[in-house]
Amino acid sequence: MYALSESVPVVAPATADGVQSLLWLVVALPLLGAAVLLLGGRATDRWGHLLGTATVAASFVVSLVLFVDLTGREESDRQVVQHLYDWIQVGRLDVGMDLLYDPLSALFLLLITGVGALIHVYSIGYMDHDPRRRRFFGYLNLFVASMLLLVLAENYLVLFLGWEGVGLASYLLIGFWQHKPSAAAAAKKAFVINRVGDIGMALAIALLFVTFGTTSFSGVSELTAGASESTLTAVGLLLLLAACGKSAQVPLQAWLLDAMEGPTPVSALIHAATMVTAGVYLVVRSNFVFDLAPHAQTAVVVVATVTLLWGAIIGCAKDDIKKVLAGSTMSQIGYMMLAAGLGPAGYAFAIFHLLTHGFFKANMFLGAGSVMHGMNDEVDMRRYGALRHAMPVTFLTFAMGYLAIIGFPGFSGFWSKDKIIETALAENWLVGLLALLGAGITGFYMTRLMLLTFFTSKRWKEDAHPHESPSVMTGPLVVLAALSVLGGVLLLGGWIESWLAPVVGEVAHHDAPLPALAITALVVVVVACGVAAAWFLVGRRDVPVTAPREVSLATRAARADLYGDAINDTLVVRPGGALVRDLVVGDRVGVDGLFTGGARVVGGLGGLLRRTQNGFVRSYALSVLGGSVLVVLALLAVNL
Repeated sequence: MYALSESVPVVAPATADGVQSLLWLVVALPLLGAAVLLLGGRATDRWGHLLGTATVAASFVVSLVLFVDLTGREESDRQVVQHLYDWIQVGRLDVGMDLLYDPLSALFLLLITGVGALIHVYSIGYMDHDPRRRRFFGYLNLFVASMLLLVLAENYLVLFLGWEGVGLASYLLIGFWQHKPSAAAAAKKAFVINRVGDIGMALAIALLFVTFGTTSFSGVSELTAGASESTLTAVGLLLLLAACGKSAQVPLQAWLLDAMEGPTPVSALIHAATMVTAGVYLVVRSNFVFDLAPHAQTAVVVVATVTLLWGAIIGCAKDDIKKVLAGSTMSQIGYMMLAAGLGPAGYAFAIFHLLTHGFFKANMFLGAGSVMHGMNDEVDMRRYGALRHAMPVTFLTFAMGYLAIIGFPGFSGFWSKDKIIETALAENWLVGLLALLGAGITGFYMTRLMLLTFFTSKRWKEDAHPHESPSVMTGPLVVLAALSVLGGVLLLGGWIESWLAPVVGEVAHHDAPLPALAITALVVVVVACGVAAAWFLVGRRDVPVTAPREVSLATRAARADLYGDAINDTLVVRPGGALVRDLVVGDRVGVDGLFTGGARVVGGLGGLLRRTQNGFVRSYALSVLGGSVLVVLALLAVNL
């Protein structure tokens, strides 16, 4: 329906009926939970967290039922549209509140509701003593509902509604502990930077409507073949700008690490299964635009390659466990965007890695929260060490996520990341080598994290008493650890490729410079080199409790997020502030002067004349005499 390759004919989607008529419940259930929890007041405090968890769990059950029904349909019948109501009807703009359920959105529904439900369960224990726990669960429900609307939208305008809902909910969750100035600042930073990306989305939608007269995915996909390449390139670049904001890709990546100020379950939800994957979804969903805009595709590849290395380098130098994982998220999303930028050869693998990343990254973020829970909210890994004995369940489950992300053979990340590197090498050897380099760096910084946290010597503070988290927190870790191990089964028999073919087309295979087995071996060797480097540089040395004063320039740059904030300040914030100040001065002097200058002149003259009205008769007589003399002199001058 949406890809323009010859193997994917444009087919009108079916109307939702039978089981598929329940589609609206997937969004409605968490949205109802958010409404009850945020509007119900203190009366819901005692059971609000249970309601929030139950609504997302129920949404997962509905999503699972819908998925089973979809798998039983013929491939040509796996695109279902549910019309809820007419939303906007103004002139030529006719937008319905329509939901689209197809193989792509089906996978996202399972990921969002499944991992989201586990995060809700985990949050019951993690937020147990927070006096605003009910409100926190309300925000979580709002976030999940917005993300579900985003991936179920049948047109760009409804997608934009969910897109903005996710932005609002992320702002509320990142700044949930607003009593901390750092949390409030991080929320504002995320909100502002994402608005820059949202401008790209709004302009792209406007350009699509002006060009095609519709914002529907099916309508646009049918008409793109008749559009000029320059128009499609402009649309693709604007969509890429939007994706950079939501998915924290260069140059709009600076908000991601600061977002760690929110509660740890927020990090798992935003950085694993939902918000940061929205940009990848947008590019893959818009494949009918990018396939006909090669320059926009190239831009996606360049941005993704820079970002995957940028995030990996940052992760090498951070001591905050959550910020290491945040840099890792930036890097892994870069791999997904890279695959999406490779077009039909990589769309399916972008989604495959998105799914496996959702499993192992949620596992590790929640694992980091478990470590913090047992260490009095300490986040500095230099204050950890040897925690594998005190937290055996957290250690073992975290280790499964670690092995998955570095691409240990057999684990989920091994299958998904290797396919991206293999595809990249086949499409462009330079890009493939850079992606391979990123895999080696990933092996280094993730091994460093494992060593500093669970191995090496004890470096705890005196008041620290590390202990295992309660079962309500470790239970979700066990499930996510199992998914981190088994997620690679989606690749068996080419299932993920054939499943997504109706949406993104058949995978375009190209010959790689090396056989697939040789590439796999090469990736394993490069990752092993990264692991070994971490062992020699960290594992065999004493870990200082405080950061050394003398560090290399590269380390200083990585600790400063490669000067992302400084670059933004220099190129955007300061020039923007100067421009605003100049505009204010111009407004006051020019615009205000134009409209108020005449009034001020009249007022000034009136003030001068008012001084002559002093109430003394002699002054008035003198004025009359003076005036008379002037008249006589004027008459004489004329007669002469």
